[in-house]
Amino acid sequence: MSAAASCLLTEDQFLCSICLDVFTDPVTIPCGHNFCKTCITKHWDINVPYQCPNCKNVFYTRPELQLNTFISEKAAQFRQSAQQKASSSSSEQQVSEPAEVPCDVCTGTKLKALKSCLVCLESYCETHLERHLTASGLKRHQLIDPVENLESRMCTEHDKLLELFCKTNQTCVCMLCTISDHTTHNVTPLKEGYEGKKAELEGEIHQMIQERELKIEEIKHSVELSKEDADRETADGVQVFTALKESVERSQAELIDTIKEKQRKTEKQAEGFIKELEQEISELKKRSTEVKQLSQSEDHLHLLQSLLSLNAALPTKDWTELSVRPLHEGTVSRALHQLEETLNEEIRKALKTELKRVQQSAVDVTLDDDTAYPKLIVSRHGKQVQHGNEWKHLPDNLERFNRSAYVLARQSFSSGRFYYEVYISWYTDWTLGVARESINRNWNIDLSPSKGYWTIGSRNKDEYKAFTDPPVRLSLKSRPGKVGVFVHYEEGLVSFYHVDAAALIYSFTGCSFTEKLYPFFGISDNETSTHLFITPV
Repeated sequence: MSAAASCLLTEDQFLCSICLDVFTDPVTIPCGHNFCKTCITKHWDINVPYQCPNCKNVFYTRPELQLNTFISEKAAQFRQSAQQKASSSSSEQQVSEPAEVPCDVCTGTKLKALKSCLVCLESYCETHLERHLTASGLKRHQLIDPVENLESRMCTEHDKLLELFCKTNQTCVCMLCTISDHTTHNVTPLKEGYEGKKAELEGEIHQMIQERELKIEEIKHSVELSKEDADRETADGVQVFTALKESVERSQAELIDTIKEKQRKTEKQAEGFIKELEQEISELKKRSTEVKQLSQSEDHLHLLQSLLSLNAALPTKDWTELSVRPLHEGTVSRALHQLEETLNEEIRKALKTELKRVQQSAVDVTLDDDTAYPKLIVSRHGKQVQHGNEWKHLPDNLERFNRSAYVLARQSFSSGRFYYEVYISWYTDWTLGVARESINRNWNIDLSPSKGYWTIGSRNKDEYKAFTDPPVRLSLKSRPGKVGVFVHYEEGLVSFYHVDAAALIYSFTGCSFTEKLYPFFGISDNETSTHLFITPV
């Protein structure tokens, strides 16, 4: 116990100040300081004159080195005591698990490391860490929580500890890097770099949090607006369908009343006919009785004259062609026709209201000359386009349509609603709608939603189509002079309106938009004398 106690009490005396380890073959130099024989020998091999590493005392001739047997014995006792202590405490310490950092000094079973040293580039369990906590030379080393791969903390170029941060290159460097590749760069200590980066990251995170909080508020506001729209749409829908229901009920009541009235007229007419017929039957029966009475007379002249008189008095009305026909035939069809007119009028009113509502989403749209087919002529203000006769030699541009007479708007939309109107009265061949940003513009174009187009158009004068997959023929009662295009991005809706007639032409529904949408315009290759206008709403 006394040997171990003496070792522990004078622990620093058994550590070489050069290798910071327990003495191996300790020697004492003339100034009285002790070192491992190998350590001081190597030190003097490269440092002349010969100087003590501790007190800097200079020896002009290389001292002879003699083993210090006392310190050697004490160092051996200290090493043995440390080994015994490590052996006795190892059972109390945790064995390193696969996910934990093991002690680099332990032999055999590796214990869990408590700290890693950035100077020694080793990790230590509780027992092997004790020297770094008690030895004066080792106390100056930088200890951190245990980490694996300590070599990664060394500069691969200079084999020095990464202890600085280059703000210019945003990388960790060693001291030698600052006088080589990073001479003119803004370099700070790791702590300062960490604090700056931490503040920067915290600021960025704070900003991202604020942006997301604002987005939440925006979404909530959008939901509120959507609810208001839904309530308004519901109210409008209830009003329209209530009016339609009342019209149907009113028409039904009027139909029933009309049929009943006509039936009453039929019955009254039949009653008149029956009464008249009954009167004639009564008169005829009376004449029949008179004939029978005359037959009893033998005065043939009188009989003949009487019969002639009776014959002249018989009813002359011809009932053969007379019939009672229902007066209500065709009443239902006429009522349905009238109802249809009423419903169409209500629908026109509803569509007119809807058109006014979507027109509130009007946006200012201008044509982008950089996307226009080389034969198209776009006006200076970007509001009209016509097909020219000459091919313009323009610089190569991936944004431009090179095979078809199409042009996009400058404006794009990736959320919300937007609406614009186009005057197309004189065009026999036109295309309108929206297209996504990534459409192919340099080859033959397939105008379909699967290719990124949501459009309708006119072909061969009065032939109208919605360019779905496959295209759908549209039936329009009149040629539209002005077409309105409405898009609700989130709802996936693209609707086209006959503005003059306040009628819905066609709607693409259930669309999935993930890119920017651009208003899309196309005109006939044969129409060179007229223009396509983007008109104010």
